[in-house]
Parts: sequence; structure tokens; C-alpha cells
Amino acid sequence: MGTRTDTLAHTPPAKLRVKGKFLYCGEDKFYIKGVTYGTFRPNSEGLLFPPQEIVEKDFALMAKHGINTVRTYTVPPTYLLDIAQQHELRVMVGLPWEQHITFLDKAATKKDIIKRVKEGVHQCAGHPAVLCYAIGNEIPAPIVRWYGKKRIENFLKQLYAAVKQVDADTLVTYVNYPTTEYLDLSFLDFDCFNVYLETKEKLGKYLSRLHNLCGDRPLVLAEIGLDSMRNGVQKQAETLSWQIETIFAKGCAGIFVFAWTDEWWRGGADIEDWDFGLVDRERNPKSALYAVSMAMDNIPFAKDNEMPLISVIVCTYNGSATIRKCLEGIAKLVYPNFEVIVVNDGSTDHTADIAKDYYVKLVTTTNHGLSSARNTGMRNASGEIIAYIDDDAWPDPHWLQYIAYAYASSDHACIGGPNISPQESGFISTCVANAPGGPVHVLDSDEIAEHVPGCNMTFRKDALMKIGGFDPVYRCAGDDVDVCWRIQESGRTIGFHPSAVVWHLRRNSFKAYWKQQKGYGKAEALLESKWPEKYNSLGHVSWAGRIYGNGSTLPMKLKKDRIFHGTWGSALFQSVYQPAGSFINSIPLMPEWYLLSAFLFATGCLGFLWTPLLWVFCAFAASVAIVIMQASISAQRNSSLQPAQKKDHRYTSMIILLHVIQPVARLYGRFANGLTPWRKKGATFNFRFLFIFQSRIFSLWSEEWHPVDKWLSAIENKLIAFRSRVKRGGDFDDWDLQASNGLFAKSKGILTIEEHGGGKQFLRFRSRSSFTLTTWILVTAMTGFIVFAAMENEYLVSAVIGFVLAVTVVRSFYEAVTSLNSLFIAFNEADPKEPLESVKMLRKERSNKEVIEWANRIKEQINY
Repeated sequence: MGTRTDTLAHTPPAKLRVKGKFLYCGEDKFYIKGVTYGTFRPNSEGLLFPPQEIVEKDFALMAKHGINTVRTYTVPPTYLLDIAQQHELRVMVGLPWEQHITFLDKAATKKDIIKRVKEGVHQCAGHPAVLCYAIGNEIPAPIVRWYGKKRIENFLKQLYAAVKQVDADTLVTYVNYPTTEYLDLSFLDFDCFNVYLETKEKLGKYLSRLHNLCGDRPLVLAEIGLDSMRNGVQKQAETLSWQIETIFAKGCAGIFVFAWTDEWWRGGADIEDWDFGLVDRERNPKSALYAVSMAMDNIPFAKDNEMPLISVIVCTYNGSATIRKCLEGIAKLVYPNFEVIVVNDGSTDHTADIAKDYYVKLVTTTNHGLSSARNTGMRNASGEIIAYIDDDAWPDPHWLQYIAYAYASSDHACIGGPNISPQESGFISTCVANAPGGPVHVLDSDEIAEHVPGCNMTFRKDALMKIGGFDPVYRCAGDDVDVCWRIQESGRTIGFHPSAVVWHLRRNSFKAYWKQQKGYGKAEALLESKWPEKYNSLGHVSWAGRIYGNGSTLPMKLKKDRIFHGTWGSALFQSVYQPAGSFINSIPLMPEWYLLSAFLFATGCLGFLWTPLLWVFCAFAASVAIVIMQASISAQRNSSLQPAQKKDHRYTSMIILLHVIQPVARLYGRFANGLTPWRKKGATFNFRFLFIFQSRIFSLWSEEWHPVDKWLSAIENKLIAFRSRVKRGGDFDDWDLQASNGLFAKSKGILTIEEHGGGKQFLRFRSRSSFTLTTWILVTAMTGFIVFAAMENEYLVSAVIGFVLAVTVVRSFYEAVTSLNSLFIAFNEADPKEPLESVKMLRKERSNKEVIEWANRIKEQINY
């Protein structure tokens, strides 16, 4: 294998480490600008690499053109690593094994693979030129399908552990490809994919998908390239240029161009009908080498790109403990055209004095809350883009560059990015970062968001001003959710850039976390009063998109994930299909589940008066067990703990505890501010609808013609204005609209229109109320208990349960009548001539009115 030289020309470089979405060498970000090297025809000794003099020539030319990393597919000889170090190149070491065969059939084969992987690592361990080890490259999709994803994942995890046993400080990855993208390899230090897509749009969209699969880990493209034999050398150069530009602009941590040279040996023969190299077989540079060199020189963005003015706004209230770190991070931004505005919202500590130490525009007001402060910053901003960051967060140096690129390449009105807890956080902060209730983003697709958190939220200023800015009613939280929903109601979209990262500190004490979650509960109550259609009967928000981020409580799945393989495994992009969770499956995730547990406990306590009810304690115990099981599963699977932290049971125990108590804090905040399952909604009680099971037909004469969808939309908007929960009939339903004002009853209606000529219409709307399945189950169960208790002369128990039954029945009738009356009033007041966005307009007018009142109120209080 060669002999390592005793003296090398350069000081050994520092080991690389992972920090969020990027690799770092010391305190500097390290972008992989690499090429693949080999495989080559073996020499007489079986070595799959060229002689030293050829390697020397190749590596010198690589270094000259800005390449900093080489990927090998087999374990390199020592002389190759030495030459790499001399030219300041790092090496991604491939650890080869028989991944193209059914390698898991025999235990001996598995052991032999692990043994040879360890031997390969032993040969390279400790060498400063080693960047990382790749424990595999594209296990064929048919092999993965044969064994199933779990067995493959577990074996790769064994290989990962084997490498770490030999060389614990060096990074480890696996090179995947689109056909097996569904593999969950979150245990790796960073993710690699081989991707060959030859149109910019397809590549950009797929990179967004891969980023979402990778989460907060770095993404590296381990192979990109184009065959110059079929496409021409000029086309190869042009394609590689825009591929590199797109890949880094999309936030990847690096790339490897396939390949360095046209010389390629595979399967026992030289490959003569492909020319992917940047140089030919005689090592003569192609146009692609110069194009790649130029593109890599502009990493992560071209230096001559015109950058818009961005106003970075920090809103703070008594943030002296963290704002210095925030402003220091902002000062390190690598962006040529930005201003910083600090809005001091009536702080009573030294926040303002700290801000004066930095080059910022300081605006001080009396305390009016977070939304008010955000609006103050908005009105003082000069930039066409406004970027909000919290005072306990600081940005990645390229934060604004990624934001600017995302706006330049889209028409989004708002764009957000991930917020990641720093690795150096303390014990409690780390646990909170992996607990539910944190600032997370919700994505409708790989590139379109439903919600982005306020700690990393940016806007086109004109779009934010158009909707009236932030609603000042949200003093501490909820402002970001409200503004996202209003942006979408205005017809605009919200984007997401996975590498526009900010580092966000989490709460560092149990008390602070409890207070934060109570505040979020209050914000939910305020949001529900404005957006009732977004909440279910229990008072839980229903997101249309998928929630991303660490700490979310995972349900106990009733349905397994399914993998889309295509017919006979023919799909090129094989992905995981995750069945939508049923309502029943999602109930234990809601804070209101604790109310059910309390009800079961109270019912069980009646067992001390009547023994049979003691069995209810079993149901109570099951409800508690479900919570604990979900918390335990989530703490293990849905966290970003470091390996050492995962072995420390203190972290897991604390995270489980936070999972358990978080819904209690949310529930407290909701109930204290009126968001209860029995909250008043819909129209008032009307005695004319007391006979709820009677079908009602309402009629209306119209002198103007309107299509049926206009009428139904007008009725729907009126119901939303009543704060009724509205549901549209589906493709197989024999009703058009459903209104419900609680848990126990609902009313459905169907519209028909008689056409009378001359544009005149006669509308008939038939509606009827009914009790929900929940009501029938409760009434039946309680009636049974009453009868059996009375038969055993337990009249006190019968009276208590009878009282609860009476309350339930009265409430059910109340909800049935009010939902029917809501339909009646909405039908009679419906006006299709009003804009279909009437509810949206009311919200906008409300926000604008409050912003104007806010501006007048504090105009005299602003100090610069």
C-alpha cells in the first residue's frame, strides 16, 4: 500500500465537524469542491490507483483549479493520502464491499464485510488528509426491496458503528441515490446523494426534497456530471456550470463532479463509450475543467450578483442576556447590502445600551408587545426585503444570501428557514430543543410553506404592508401564524430555504419552558377567535401541511408507512408514502386528551361508591400509558441528540417529562383565555329549531342570477363569521355544507336552485341536525351505568352520573339548535355579490385599523 512519508510539507489540517446544515473546519465553513477519482485498471499488485507520479500530476492540477476534495471508491494507498495533504486536498474514502449481491443471507458474509470495512479504516485512520468515510455507494434498489428498508438501515448502522470504533473523530456517510431515497439514515454524520438531472428546474426541486429528507444535517451531492461523448465538451461545461451554481445556491454543503478523468475501469474492463471526465485519458483539460473551476470560485454565490437591500429587524424586550450574541452574529453576515434595525420595546434592562455598541438603527418605544415592535421595524425599514430575527438567535453568515437568492428565483411574498438549537446549549436547553412546542415550520410541499416561525421570517416589504403588517393583539406569540395565514389569504405564497439557517437558543429552565407553552396556549385562543375555521371542535389547529422539526410528539401508528416502488420495482424515484393519520389516531396528541384522562379518573373514583366503576381506572391507566408511550417513542426517534447524549439517560428522561407536561401548559393557556371545547360559537339559540330531528327547508327568492358555487361560498363565509366550524361536502356526500358548534351535534344542508328565467332564481336549502357519534357513545354508556347502579340501589352514583348525562344532553341540544340556526341565518344573509374573500377582507380591515390605532398611539413615544 505504500509507505507514509515522515515529513509532510504542510501543517495537518483540523478535523472537519458538522454544525447544522454545513461542515466546518475550526470556526470556518468548509464547502466540499470535489471530483471523483477512479476506479482505475489495477496494476500487477492489484492496486486500483495510478502510479505516484500520475497522482502527483493529477492532484497538482486539481489544486490549481480550486478543487479541495477527492472522492475515491476504494481504500486509497498511503502515498495518495500523502500527496493529497501536500496539495491541501482532502479525501472521501470509499469502503467497498459486495453491496450488489444478497449480502445479508449469511452471517459469515456480514461479519466478513464488517471486518474488511474496519481494515480499510485502519489503513487510513489518523491521516490528516481523510475527510470522511463512505460506508457504501448505491445499494441497488432490488437488493433493498428484497430485504426491506429496516434490515438495510440496521446493517448500515452496524457499519457506521464499526467505523467509529476504529476512527471515532472522523465523519461517516453513505452515498444514496434517488431510487432508495426512502432509507432513514439519520444516524449518519451527513447525507450524500448521487443525482444526475439535466434541467435546472428538476434539479432545484429535487434538491429541496432531499433537504427536507436530510432535516438539519448537511447535504452533499456525491456525483454530478455529464457525458461529453454524447453531449459535446461545450454542453458538458455549460451544464456543470449551472449545476454547481444551483446546488450551492440551494444550500448544499458540497459536490463531487464525476469524474476527474475519462479513464474509467469497471467490472473487469475499461469503459470506452463514456467520457465524463474534466480531463481526457491523457490528462488534457477539457472546457469543463475551466467551467467547474470558475463556478467553484463563486461558491456559494457569484460575487458580482446584484443584491437587494435587506432590512434586518431585531425586536427585543429585556433581551440583554442574549442580544449581544445576536448582534455579533449579524455583524458577521457575508452580504453587501443590508441595514440593521433594533426595536427596543420598552426594555427596563441594559438592552438599549448594548445595542448602541453596534452599527444599528435603534428605535425605542414603550412596551406594546411583539407585533407592535415588528410593525415599528417594518415602518422604519428602507429595504425591499424585511428579515426578522429574534434577540435570542443569530444567523449563519450566508443567511441573507440564501434569502436573496430565494426571492430572486421565486415570487414568494414571505420566505423562512430553519432555526437550529446550538450544540453548545446547556442541559435544559438541549432537552427543550428536542421537546414539543418549539418554533417549527410547516410545509405544504418541498418548497411551499404553510407556516414559518417568526424567529427566521422574511418578507417582501410591499406584500407585508399590503396586508397591514402584524396584528398588535398578539403581544408575545401567534403573530407569525396569523401573518402567514393572511399572506396566503391575499393570494401570495410562502417559501422555504433549507439553508437560510439561524441558531436559536431554547428556554434554559423548566419554569421558562412552562411559561412559554402557557403563552402559546393563549396565542392559540387569540388565533381561534380570528380563524375559527382552522380549528377543530376540541380547539386544536389543523395544519394542512407536514410539520418539520425536532421534538414533535409522534403518534403510535395504526398504519405502516408504504414505499412507492413502482410496478415490479421500476420507479426511478422511490419514496415513502406516509398514510394520513386518522382523527382517532391523532386525538391522543391533543392537549384535550388530558381532559379525557381526568374524566376517566373522576368516573373511576365513583367506584369507591359502586365497585363496578373501579374498572374505569383501567381505561384511565390506558390513557396515561398512551401518553407516556408516545412521549418515549418521540424522545427516542424525533430528537437530534448527540451520540453521547443519547447514552445519557438524563436527557431522555427529561425529554419524556417535557413531552408529558407540555400539553398541560398549553391546555392551561387555552382555557385561561377561553379556548375550551365548550366555548360559545355560532348563532344564538332559537326555539323555532327546538325539534332538532325535523328536516327544515329554507327558501329565498333572488332577482339576480348567480352560480351555485357563489351561493354556497357566500353561505360558508357567513358561517365562518359566526365562528362555526364549517366543512364542505366531499365527492361522495349528499350534502353541501356542515356546521358544528361543538363536540356533540352538527347540522348539514343541501342547496338546490330553481331557474325561473330572466335571471331570477328560487333557492331552497334543506338542513337537518344530528348528534355526533361521540354523543351517542357517551349517552349510551352513561344510561347503562345509571340503570345498573339503580338496580343495585346505588342511587347516589345514579344521581351523579344522571347529572352528567343531563348536562351532556342539554349541551347536545344546544349545539344542535345553534348549528341549525347558524345555517338558517347564513342562508338568509348570504350575498354572492360580496367578494368571496369577505371574511379575508374583514380580517384585513381589522388588522389595518389596529395598526393605524397602534401607530397613532405610540407616534409620540418613539425615540431614535
